[in-house]
Amino acid sequence: MRRTLRWTLSLAVLIGTAGAGGASMSAATAADTDIKDRILAIKGMSFIEEKKVDGYRFFLLNYEQPVDHRHPEKGTFKQRISLLHKADDRPTVFFTSGYDLNEEPRRSEPTQMTDGNQVSMEYRFFSPSRPDPADWSKLDIWQAASDQHRIFKALNKIYGERWISTGGSKGGMTATYYRRFFPKDMDGTVAYVAPNDVNNDEDSAYYDFFEKVGSKKCRDRLNATQHEIFDRRGEMVKKLKALAKKEGYTFKLAGSADKAFELVAQDLVWGFWQYHLEPEECDKVPSTKAKTQELWDWANEIGGWEAGADQGMLPYTPYYYQAGTQMGSPDYESPLLDDVRKYPGLNKPRTYVPRDIPMKFDAKAMKDVDKWVRTESSQMLFVNGQNDPWSAEPFSVGKGTEEAHVYKAPGANHGASIALLSKKDKEAATRSLLKWAGVEPAEGVQPKRLTKYDADLDRPAKEERMLRP
Repeated sequence: MRRTLRWTLSLAVLIGTAGAGGASMSAATAADTDIKDRILAIKGMSFIEEKKVDGYRFFLLNYEQPVDHRHPEKGTFKQRISLLHKADDRPTVFFTSGYDLNEEPRRSEPTQMTDGNQVSMEYRFFSPSRPDPADWSKLDIWQAASDQHRIFKALNKIYGERWISTGGSKGGMTATYYRRFFPKDMDGTVAYVAPNDVNNDEDSAYYDFFEKVGSKKCRDRLNATQHEIFDRRGEMVKKLKALAKKEGYTFKLAGSADKAFELVAQDLVWGFWQYHLEPEECDKVPSTKAKTQELWDWANEIGGWEAGADQGMLPYTPYYYQAGTQMGSPDYESPLLDDVRKYPGLNKPRTYVPRDIPMKFDAKAMKDVDKWVRTESSQMLFVNGQNDPWSAEPFSVGKGTEEAHVYKAPGANHGASIALLSKKDKEAATRSLLKWAGVEPAEGVQPKRLTKYDADLDRPAKEERMLRP
């Protein structure tokens, strides 16, 4: 588990359309009706809040979903979504982080590039979009894809132009799984930094990655500093206990403060490469001769000591549950820590999930998705980062796919984007996205994003780049 703070056809169609929309509205009536009223006319949709944002309308909403899409008569729950409304004649981007919902308005990269609307979905079982009582067996990738399908069917009555699904990290995985189960809903998909753990027991790609990533100088410095932090375990655990007393942290899931220390400390090198860049930040890594407080502070910046406490784990129970039941996790343990590691095998999904929630791993789930992506997917872009650990096991496309592409951003981390691709790849990816969204430029015109940068709307939200296996 990587603990750095900072995814039958006829039956599916039947379930997906059941209760998805309310009464139809004529074009003439719709033109005279406020967009808020049109949205709230959808059966199952309810209003939470509207926030002001220049050039858009931004709504926070609840949408009633079946707890079990196979048996919709067995109860419902309210799932939060947001809507950044530009115009009903613009393309719409369907975004999910794969986690909870950002309550502030912002534009994902595809939304910026297409000048479209954006619908964002809170992933089922992330609070408050959690059934009560929670039947955890209903948290799987098909149920979540069915949530998206119903939302699309409901809002497509208003937003009838092209749709693009997207997300980063677990959100990229979510966008991919959605396309696998409902391939006709979207006109295109952009999946950022989405790992593809086909064989959960095979992690050699990650071991190879950490032997080659960046420069030897940077690798050596990071490895030495991480080892030094383990060498000072006694001092570090003492500090962690003091922090826990001050903040009210507990360690029931990890088992002890000592185990919580190990969970966080063993992921520091991973966390550096996931969120930081070698040229700018490797020289700032403390030396092995640094004071304990300096090492503690650096580790807190990279990994967050609260990540080993119950308070850091419990909000992400839905993620850990999925990692341990379907999505898999890279259970990488650096061999360089073998002489100081006390709890081999601790860093696995089961550790992070309350013991009263049963877990059984389905080895077929990711193999099915992987096969579909490699042989049947279409209109899909996978964007990975060269120095991102999660890109060590990427999706691939092959014979049988159509307009499906995999790109790698040079030197990029878990924040890889189309904007960070090489000039050639950036142009190709941009052209594909604009084509799928129905806003491609005239022949011979250079493809480019259709909006100007907005410091408030275009700043990445941290939950879009998190992944916590």
